[in-house]
Amino acid sequence: MRIRAGYRITYETPGPTPMLMMLNVRPERAPDLETPDFMLPDPAPADAQQHAIDDLPDYVVEYLLPSRYCELEHLSDTAWKLFGATPPGWARVQAVLDYAHGRIRFGYEHARATRTAHEAHEEGLGVCRDYAHLAITLCRALNIPARYCTGYLGDIGVPVSDAPMDFSAWFQVWLGGGWRTVDARHNTPRIGRILMAVGRDAADVAISTTFGPATLAEFTVFTDEVG
Repeated sequence: MRIRAGYRITYETPGPTPMLMMLNVRPERAPDLETPDFMLPDPAPADAQQHAIDDLPDYVVEYLLPSRYCELEHLSDTAWKLFGATPPGWARVQAVLDYAHGRIRFGYEHARATRTAHEAHEEGLGVCRDYAHLAITLCRALNIPARYCTGYLGDIGVPVSDAPMDFSAWFQVWLGGGWRTVDARHNTPRIGRILMAVGRDAADVAISTTFGPATLAEFTVFTDEVG
C-alpha cells in the first residue's frame, strides 16, 4: 500500500517569530517513504506480558510517571478499582481501552487544549488527545508504561469521514519487551498510521510552538491511499 500524506500550515506574524515545529515522520518510518509498503492493521498481541517494574529498561520507566496532562494522583484509585481484578498484560490494556472509549464522547467542538486526563474522565467528552491522555494515565496507574503518539491516520480501510482531516493522537504501551500501538478513540485495529513523534503527553509533541504572536491562517492535513 502507498499513502500520500502531508500538510499545509500557514501562520501570519507581525514580525520574525521563532518556532519549534514537529512535523517530520519518525526516523524508524523513514525507509518507508516513497517506497511501496505492505501496511497491516495494528497488531493485537494477546500474549504480550506485563513486566515487573524492576525489569523495565531505564528509558521506559519515565512513562510510568505523572506528566502535565496525565495526573496519576487523581485516577490511580479509580484505575485499581476498575481494573485491579483483570489479568495483567494485554487483557488489562484492552479493558482500559474499552473503558476510555466508552467514557468519552468524541466531538471536535469539545476540543480544549488545557483539558487533563482527569478532566476528560469527569466531563466525559473530548477529542483524540483526551482519549489518549485518559487511557495513558489509567495504564500508568496500573504500572504499565504508556507514551503518547501523534501522527497521520487517514480513513483507510474504514468509511470515509466528512470531518476535516487533522493529525491524530494514539498511544503505545510497553508489553512483552516492546512498544505496542493502541488507540482508545477508535478501539479497533487501523491501517496506515504514520508516526511523527512520541512523548509523555501532548505537551512533549506539540505540532508547533511559537515564541511570539502568531495567527494560524491555514491548516490542512491529508493522507490518502494511492493507487
